[in-house]
Order: sequence, then C-alpha cells, then structure tokens
Amino acid sequence: MKSVLFVCLGNICRSPTAKAVFDYKLARAGMVLETDSAGTGDWHIGKPPDPRSQAFALDWGVDMGGQRARQVCREDFHRFDRLFAMDRANLEDLHRLAPPGARARIDLVMSLAPDYGLDEVPDPYYGGEAGFRRVIDMLETAADRLIAQLDTGV
Repeated sequence: MKSVLFVCLGNICRSPTAKAVFDYKLARAGMVLETDSAGTGDWHIGKPPDPRSQAFALDWGVDMGGQRARQVCREDFHRFDRLFAMDRANLEDLHRLAPPGARARIDLVMSLAPDYGLDEVPDPYYGGEAGFRRVIDMLETAADRLIAQLDTGV
C-alpha cells in the first residue's frame, strides 16, 4: 500500500482530521504513505477544515490548516490504493461512484481497528467538544493499527 484517501461527507471534519492524524503517526513511525482527504458532497469545496477540528488537532500537536476541501473524483479510484470511508453512508456512496476497473480497495477506516467497538466514525459537526475528541481518539487507534500492519507487511 502506497496511497490512502480518507472520505467523509463534506471533507471539513472527519476526513481532513484522518489525514492529519495518519500523517502525524506515519511521520513519527518513519513511514511514507501518500494521503489525502475528500468528501462525497460538493458544498465545502475549497474551504479549510472546520475550526473546531483544527483546534483539537492543534491541541494534539497537528496543524491541518493548510488543507482544503475537495470532492471525490473518478481519478481517485485509480490513483489511491485504499479509500477509507468514515461511515457506511459514505462507503455506499464510494461503491456507487467507483468507475469500472477501479483499482482502489474501499473500506471503513475503523475496519483497521475492529476491536475499538465502533465501526463508524461519528460526524462531530453538530455535536459538542467531546465528539471532536472522540474522532481524534478513534483515528489515532486506526492509524496505529495501519502502521502495525505496514510494519509487519500484512
């Protein structure tokens, strides 16, 4: 695996946070993996991540202010090895959008950490502070598991 795309609905909370957390964890592990994030919806294109996501990421030591929202495109299904959806609705959208012959494997990001107890990363957009902290915790666990898989060649 050389490239990963993280996908949520609007690409301003969960998927940019996933990119930031995975990038941070990969760098600390001395691993290189191309990462990006995108949304299945188009209404936030060009906007930075939600200020609350940015604030919690900064508290955790990660700056994601340079990211800008974009929408999933056909090329993503050929460019990336894995597309990780944050929830089942986006997983279904990705399967529906996948062009014939797409090479990317599509799965839920929490499939990396099945013992976490949740298979979907909840959208913190309409929730409070605890939701943003929970998203980071979940994605940190998933990132650690991906790094372990890459380290062992699984």
